[in-house]
Amino acid sequence: MSLIPLKAFWIEMRFDIITIFPEMFGSFLFCGVIKKALEKGVIEVNVHNLRDFAENKHHQVDDRPFGGRPGMVLKPEPIFAAVEAVRRGSRTAVALLSPQGRRLDSVSAERFSTLEQMILICGRYEGVDERVVEHLVTDEISIGDYVLTGGEPAALVVIDAVSRFVPGVVGKEESVQTDSFAKDGFGAPQYTRPRNFRGMKVPEVLFSGDHGKIENWRRSMSKEKTLRVRPDLLEKQSLSSEDKQLLDGYQTAKEE
Repeated sequence: MSLIPLKAFWIEMRFDIITIFPEMFGSFLFCGVIKKALEKGVIEVNVHNLRDFAENKHHQVDDRPFGGRPGMVLKPEPIFAAVEAVRRGSRTAVALLSPQGRRLDSVSAERFSTLEQMILICGRYEGVDERVVEHLVTDEISIGDYVLTGGEPAALVVIDAVSRFVPGVVGKEESVQTDSFAKDGFGAPQYTRPRNFRGMKVPEVLFSGDHGKIENWRRSMSKEKTLRVRPDLLEKQSLSSEDKQLLDGYQTAKEE
C-alpha cells in the first residue's frame, strides 16, 4: 500500500513500513497532521507486506527457532529482500521496532528527521532472526519498557514523533521547539477560557501583562513539574543559578 503525496514537488522524508499487517496503518495515515503532510508532499509513507517478499509459494515469513524454544521467529530472507527493494540511498535508517532497542526520545526523533528515509521493520512473534539485527538494521528502537504484540503501534509512534521535526509538517514550527522534552524538560501548564471553571481559576500572573513575569512563571512551573515527575531529565541540563535556587526552594517545601 502506497500513499502517494498529492502535491509532491520535493519529498523531505520518506517512511517505508515493512509489516505482515499492512491494514493496521490505514486510519492513522488519513487523519490530522500526518494526512496534511502527505497531501502537501512533505512526507511520503509506503506500507509493504512482508509476505510479498517471501520466496516460497505459501508466502511463509516465520519459522521455529533453533534450540527448541517455543514460538516463531521472522525469517531473514524476506526481511533482507524487502529492505533491499525499498532502500533509496545512503541517508537511510533501517530501524527494527523492538523492546530490546534504544528508547526513542526527542533527540533521536530529531536526528532521524534529518535523513531522507526511514525503513521501519515491525517485529512479531518471538522476534526476528538475529542476522537481521547484526547485518541489516542500523537502529533498534523501543518506545518504552513494555512488550507489544507487534511493532506496528511502535512504528506509528516513530512516524508521528519524527515527522514533527520535518520542516513543513507542523504549521507553527517554533512550537516544536517549545514542546515538552524539546529542551529536556516538560512544558509549562496551559490554560484557556473560561477563566473560572467550577471555582478552578487560571493563575493571575497570566493576566498581568508583564511578559517577563509570565516567562519566569512558565519556566518555574516547567522545572517544578519536571522535578516532580521526571527528575532524571534535569540531570541532562545546565541549570542557571536562578533555576537551581528555584528547584532548591521547591525541594525544601516538599520535604517540610
